[in-house]
Amino acid sequence: MDTFGKSQPVTRREDVRFLTGGGNYIDDDAPEGALFAHVVRSPVAHADITGLDVSQARAAEGVALVLTAEDYHAAGITKGLPTVMVPNRDGTKSEPPRRPLLAEGRVRFVGEPVAVIVAESRQAAMDAAELVELDLDDRPAHMALEAGGEPLFDSFENNRIFDFGLGDADATDAAFATAARTVRLTVENSRIISNTMEGRGCHAHWDGARLHVGFSGQGVWGLKSLLSDVLNLDAEAVHVTTPDVGGGFGTKTMPYPEYFAVAHAARVLERPVRWFSDRGEAMLSDNQGRDLVSDAELAFDADNRILGYRVHTRSNLGAYLSGFGPLMQSQLFSRVLTGVYDIPTAYLRTEGIVTNTVQVDAYRGAGRPEANYLLERMMDRAARELGVDPWELRRINFIKPAQFPYDTVSGETYDVGDFARVLDHAARAADADGFAARRSESEARGKLRGQGICYYIESILGAPNEDVRIEFVDDGAMIFVGTQSNGQGHETVFAQFLADQTGIPVDKIQVVQGDSDLIAKGGGTGGSRSVTVQANVTLVAVSEIVEKFRAFLAPEMGVAPEAIAWDDERFRAEGSNVSPTMIEAAAMAREAGREDLLVHTSTATLPARSFPNGAHVAEVEIDPETGQVMLDRYAIVDDFGNLVNPLLVEGQVHGGVAQGVGQALFERVVYDEDGQLLTASFMDYAIPRADNLPMIAFETEPVPSTANQLGMKGCGEAGTVGAIAATANAVQDALWDRGVRQADIPFTPMRVWQMLSDVEDAAAA
Repeated sequence: MDTFGKSQPVTRREDVRFLTGGGNYIDDDAPEGALFAHVVRSPVAHADITGLDVSQARAAEGVALVLTAEDYHAAGITKGLPTVMVPNRDGTKSEPPRRPLLAEGRVRFVGEPVAVIVAESRQAAMDAAELVELDLDDRPAHMALEAGGEPLFDSFENNRIFDFGLGDADATDAAFATAARTVRLTVENSRIISNTMEGRGCHAHWDGARLHVGFSGQGVWGLKSLLSDVLNLDAEAVHVTTPDVGGGFGTKTMPYPEYFAVAHAARVLERPVRWFSDRGEAMLSDNQGRDLVSDAELAFDADNRILGYRVHTRSNLGAYLSGFGPLMQSQLFSRVLTGVYDIPTAYLRTEGIVTNTVQVDAYRGAGRPEANYLLERMMDRAARELGVDPWELRRINFIKPAQFPYDTVSGETYDVGDFARVLDHAARAADADGFAARRSESEARGKLRGQGICYYIESILGAPNEDVRIEFVDDGAMIFVGTQSNGQGHETVFAQFLADQTGIPVDKIQVVQGDSDLIAKGGGTGGSRSVTVQANVTLVAVSEIVEKFRAFLAPEMGVAPEAIAWDDERFRAEGSNVSPTMIEAAAMAREAGREDLLVHTSTATLPARSFPNGAHVAEVEIDPETGQVMLDRYAIVDDFGNLVNPLLVEGQVHGGVAQGVGQALFERVVYDEDGQLLTASFMDYAIPRADNLPMIAFETEPVPSTANQLGMKGCGEAGTVGAIAATANAVQDALWDRGVRQADIPFTPMRVWQMLSDVEDAAAA
């Protein structure tokens, strides 16, 4: 373990390939001569389909196939996309509404797939789409984030899909009844689009017996299982691969209708078919994140200690529920509901509402960012109303180190933590003592300056088990992993870790991922799970390899197997002059015909979750004349436990901060009352640019996890989880003395200017 503890900041080996044009993304990966698929989408948010005539499109030049829902049913394909539902507060469990692969009888959001055209060229497919005659009888669109309105599904007359509850409502009410002070705030968490650099895409090929589907995703085994189930194929007849991926953010974890259409078309035509979305199509059809409103209350005793926490959240799930939408917007919210605070009792109620918008269930809306954002906005408000320093209010209420392992009221068990130590480190990193002077200097220039804190905690998600295969080849090794890089640097970190444990030179290790034929199963990437689960199963595999090689080497070294030691570089035994490296031992096994020692497969399951946590401190400066917000300073101290590669971790955190800041200052999806997407291009939907971000100070204060043998904690989404609230609290701090009491994201110049103007108008009246 000593070599692991070095945590070397190794630069990414894959970057040379990416930066010199050697990347192999899904559109690069398409088979030669593949036909092009184009999706015909609904132009309205809600309507009955009274006619769908594709005859002219089928007869158009270059068209090979046109698919509709009717064609699926004729082929015996009748299943829709699956979903994971949650129980209601009364113990019942609603039957999820069906999400068809192509619209059946009704369309429910702008961009819903209605038909798929496959042609010799993309242009031919797009031209044929103009010949499709789609007759629609409009229905009213339900856009309000509340029950009622025009029902989207006959089985849910009020559009409330679930009404989930967690905690002890009576005990929480009792805590509020005895509280010295209570604080209440309504917090909106605005809807966002992931906007991956590489859009979604896929290709498929049928060889007469086996289907191969390549797609830009976050794990191949989930799609393999769904393709087999929906298309009525044997699991062994489905092969799924993923090449390089240009960003995922959870959006590419979910199943989408296009993948099944392309796969079915390839099988029908017995020719390869490809599909790739453009930016506008992605904004219309990619699953989105967030979009919920919470009414929250905190109860305090006379010493400013939290007595109870009460939340009522309304979550917009969009029109359909395929994937993990309901689960993410309810139970995952509860994982970190009470944050890092010692809260005796809490109650969460979450209502899932369907509306005529695209589905919300990307991991950018996985519950933890929402829970942390809400609670940290509440702590900021409480500090102001109670007249307490926001740093001190957090210290008063932190779970103390002696209280771990700590059972939260939402049912999670935090294994370790030292939140006050991390916060103190963050205060130093952010130069909190110098803030007053910086604020005075800003005021002298007519500007408003604010400081915001967010102390977040999250839990790694996804499957706790993972698989790995290690194969010795020539003078090196190949490691086949069950996770999937979306740009995080997996090729570097997994090779680095295996090299550290085996002594094999890192440049002699090849990382293989994204191929369902090469490893039996895997959990994919999402929920900050990848390095923690993959490194732990790799450690198990190395231990098993060492034991097998000990038995093999014992005769050669002239000692009993138990007398052979492994020191992460060589096998050694007292009295033996033979001390082979791992590669030399593999070569000896190959020479002896022991092929069984050259391939090793292992599975491991983490005994519990780990809980990354940390403190973000943001400072903003606002021009009150224009409403322009400038993020001036940003400091982070994270507790990620032990790290494999600090350099990659810092890059992950920087990227996450950019996402969080983007939501706080710029990003917001807007639909009109008819369900038309108004922010359907980068002309209308702003994302942060390099000049919107300051240099980000990043440091760590590790408290190794006891939930896995490496003491690791996930880090992939930590930047986003902390950044939204830290930035928002900084803006609220800057506006507070001007009388602004309700400051909602995103803080665009117009919105900030309007907040200040409204306060001035109210004062004048």
